[in-house]
Amino acid sequence: MAGGYDRRKRIRRLKKIILGTVAAAIIIPVIVSILLGVRVVSLRNRVKELEAMLLTEKEKNAGAGVFTLSSVEESDRNQEKDTQEMEGEGAQAESTDIQKEVYFTFDDGPSANTDEILDILKEYDVRATFFVVGKTDEHSVRMYQRIVDEGHTLAMHSYSHKYDEIYASRESYVEDLTKLQEYLYQITGVWPRFCRFPGGSSNTVSNVDMTELIEYLDENGITYFDWNISSGDAVREDLSVDTIVQNCVGKLDNVNIGMILMHDANDKITTVEALPEVIKAIRERGDTAILPITDETKPVQHVLSNNIN
Repeated sequence: MAGGYDRRKRIRRLKKIILGTVAAAIIIPVIVSILLGVRVVSLRNRVKELEAMLLTEKEKNAGAGVFTLSSVEESDRNQEKDTQEMEGEGAQAESTDIQKEVYFTFDDGPSANTDEILDILKEYDVRATFFVVGKTDEHSVRMYQRIVDEGHTLAMHSYSHKYDEIYASRESYVEDLTKLQEYLYQITGVWPRFCRFPGGSSNTVSNVDMTELIEYLDENGITYFDWNISSGDAVREDLSVDTIVQNCVGKLDNVNIGMILMHDANDKITTVEALPEVIKAIRERGDTAILPITDETKPVQHVLSNNIN
């Protein structure tokens, strides 16, 4: 009898242990999940607070008020224009021999090469225009700010650079461009008013009539720029330095305003290597000023102009 009692007692104890283990296996994850959920909500609220503080501080530093679409006309671009014109022209503007204007434009950045491009431009005291895409990594954010801080023109290419999405409809293009415009404003305090269509205004992949998109830009005070000189670096990543220099300089005799298309992308190593040679070749001409795009720049446009190349 005693043996049977002890056995039942052991069985009851074993059942309690099993039930306790099962209960713990259920309850502990639930408690942990609740605690983690509370922590996540707390962290999200803190992130929102920090973002609000950061945006407020950036607006103070930029001298801007609370962001609204109506701030376009009061953008820092108006103040930057005079500075860029003076710095960009430099000693060249004093020469009476200047007959041509050349604009270096870089598409698709920021990239791993942006720092080096900016270093070269700084070394040669040249201002350029960067038609950027939307990137959120720390390096890209720093590059957007450096472009502005060093007197270059920060302009828009597209946020996603995905042709099938951007050109799916007028609404999708507007959504993409607006997203980039507001993003760049939040980072730099500058409201960009210049853009370049991915593929140019003469692209053949858009599902929407490009004149509709151009009308939208006109209605919103945005000027688009194409190009009439191509470095050729979009064709292949290993294009030789000599070829890039010749492509950039060889057509200058045929134009009074040269809008040169280059690319700021990770694989465009020879573009970076060619940049000093392009600058020196243009300056050796003695009749050409290298400038950033400003409100005073006459646009080169494939659609609605004779500048198709």
